[in-house]
Amino acid sequence: MERPVPGQGYGFPRSHRLASPVEFRFVFEDACRSSDSWLTVLARPNSLAHPRLGLALSRKQIRKAVDRNRIKRLVRESFRLRQAQLGTIDYVVMARTPATSVNSAVLLRALEKHWLILTRRCSGSSSP
Repeated sequence: MERPVPGQGYGFPRSHRLASPVEFRFVFEDACRSSDSWLTVLARPNSLAHPRLGLALSRKQIRKAVDRNRIKRLVRESFRLRQAQLGTIDYVVMARTPATSVNSAVLLRALEKHWLILTRRCSGSSSP
C-alpha cells in the first residue's frame, strides 16, 4: 500500500461515512457482494462524488470490544488510503468471528482484494 502524502486528500470526513439506517438500508437492498472467511463487503453505487464507508460489526459475531475496535480501525485505514481509487460507491463491511484470530496484515490484504473486486463489479466491468 502506498504511503500517504500530507495534504493529498487522505482524510476521512463525516461526509465519507454511512451513518443513518436509511443509508445502510440503501446498500443492503441491492448490493454487490464480496466475501471470504473473515469479511463480507457489500457495495452499491451512489450519486455522490466520493465513496462512503459503513461498518456493521455485531457483538454477536465479534464478542470483545477490543477486537471490534481493531477491525474497525483497520477497515477505516484501508478505506482512507484507497478512497481515491474506490469510485462513487457506498461500502458496508461486516466481519465474521474468525477475523478476530487473524493478524492485521491478512485482513488488510483481504480488504484490498474486496475493494478491487467490488469496484469492478459495481462499475459495470466484468467481475474477476
